[in-house]
Amino acid sequence: MHYAVENMLEKYNCTTTDDYKNALKEVIQEIALLGLYRADFFINAAFYGGSALRIFYGLNRFSEDLDFSLLDKNPEFDIDHYCKFIKDELGAYGFTMSVEKKIKNIDSNIESAFIKGGTKINLISISPALEGLTKLHKNEKIKIKLEVDTNPPPGAGYEVKYQLTPTPYSVRLFDKPSLFAGKIHALLCRNWGGNRTKGRDMYDYIWYLSQDTKLNLNHLAERMKQTGHLKDSSLTIEHLKLKLIEKFTGIDYKAVKADIEPFIKNKNELDLWSKEFFVAVTEERFR
Repeated sequence: MHYAVENMLEKYNCTTTDDYKNALKEVIQEIALLGLYRADFFINAAFYGGSALRIFYGLNRFSEDLDFSLLDKNPEFDIDHYCKFIKDELGAYGFTMSVEKKIKNIDSNIESAFIKGGTKINLISISPALEGLTKLHKNEKIKIKLEVDTNPPPGAGYEVKYQLTPTPYSVRLFDKPSLFAGKIHALLCRNWGGNRTKGRDMYDYIWYLSQDTKLNLNHLAERMKQTGHLKDSSLTIEHLKLKLIEKFTGIDYKAVKADIEPFIKNKNELDLWSKEFFVAVTEERFR
């Protein structure tokens, strides 16, 4: 195992195969960010979403994907240019992974790629004596999706953060008020399995509230206009509060808990999850 990867893994205190699998995914995510940095990706793009919160703000849940947004609209952007940089970086740290662009079946503003590799072979590279490796199917895959929004809504704020492992590098990401705006947009407007809501979005929403995060209301309004969820010229806090309360009133809380449970260690965090809880904390935050 590369010594830098070994140092990165130490912070996870892994004891089970699942612990190592989750840690492996996050180490791969961070090395992918390093590859993008080397490719000058963050000159024209910014990192956002759950993985951004996990890596740079200590969100206490695992996140599977890497989400990015260009700073300005560019329909000619091609993610394929950056795939080689990510693959080469992962290879330099001992990982056997492919990084390939997803071919679009429909016209979309999203450019996508997948990092893929065998779970077993990559776990062996970091912990050959790990118990439970023999039980893993040889065809089990690690898959991490990268998505880049090539037509970003205006109004976001940005900041630059620094990572020291596996080697120092920098990442441009949305500032916290703009990240919060993106999360509320996902909570109110994302379609997942019909009208169901992602428990991960709700978990992150509570995290933002616990951090007393300011909201970039203008950026949220621009996001909602772009997706057709806001017809008026402006969005007020009172209007937003009513939309959130309406959302939380109609949620299947058993389903959202089941969605988030695989991504957190302490299931007791979900004990209070109910319509009454989410409505109360929303009224308190947006009064």
